[in-house]
Amino acid sequence: MSKDTTGPSVGINRRKFLAGASLAGVTGLSGCIGTFAGAAKEVRIAGSSTVFPITSVISSSFSEDRNDVTVSISMTGTGGGFSNFFCPNMTDINNASREIADADIEQCAENSVEPVEFTIATDALTVVTHPEADWVDCVTVEELRELWREGGAQRWSDVRDEWPDEEIEFFGSATTSGTHEYFVEAIIGEEETHRTDYRGTERDRSIVQGVRGSQYSIGYFGFAYYDENPDQIKALGIDDGDGCVEPSLEAAMDGEYTPLSRNLYIYVAKESLERPEVQDFVRYYLERSSTDLVNEVGYVPVTEDVRDENLEKLDRNIEEVTA
Repeated sequence: MSKDTTGPSVGINRRKFLAGASLAGVTGLSGCIGTFAGAAKEVRIAGSSTVFPITSVISSSFSEDRNDVTVSISMTGTGGGFSNFFCPNMTDINNASREIADADIEQCAENSVEPVEFTIATDALTVVTHPEADWVDCVTVEELRELWREGGAQRWSDVRDEWPDEEIEFFGSATTSGTHEYFVEAIIGEEETHRTDYRGTERDRSIVQGVRGSQYSIGYFGFAYYDENPDQIKALGIDDGDGCVEPSLEAAMDGEYTPLSRNLYIYVAKESLERPEVQDFVRYYLERSSTDLVNEVGYVPVTEDVRDENLEKLDRNIEEVTA
């Protein structure tokens, strides 16, 4: 059975699920070393808080069919998952909101872990403010960079003269997060660094609470956590030079929401595919990555072509490790 018992199957209420799932992730993390020591048939997962809702709902559905397999999931951030669990060979799968980095690959190689990448969804990374921030509905990429670069804006009026002369309170992803790394790559660029005077966390719901509690705040995270709280926070449109585009699953799917539309991944340790329970879980996951189960929790499913390519890759890797 799954140790994340709060996630429902198809037809879930997305907002209720995310609220329960976030709590389950905290519980799993607090006992992760003991948990990962593991049952005889266990699939061990850590990594991205952004990907967590997808993995959690699919694992819950899987456990309804396979109560002989325990699925343990913890939110550690993409980078924290790679460096502290996956590459040290403590987990079978890492949820990731960015591609694996060269440093991660090197660390994995040192421990004889070979990562196998699967694209499982698309996300619209979302910038949010307090719902009463009526002076701003859309920001340009340049303004977003000014807001989040080291040494950048401290007050809203630093960005536009007509905006309030009020100090900004910043909430964002921790440096171990793939969301943080993607935001730096897409918005900050190589010539600047992400500001350090902000409240960083792996807990996206904490960002929601922080932004909701401060009228002059700003934050960012994966779309699912905005979609869970549309009346409590306000999503900003992004102007990448072709006009303002509001974050949505449709805009992410159509490629209109740039540059904050991104792929989401799971990385599977090839060696773990020797175990039938891992084979079965990953196959189940990939088969459902093209269904409404992904859409239910606020992300864009992969196409059937991508799903089929993933399944072919899975079969090749299983054959190689079991031959």
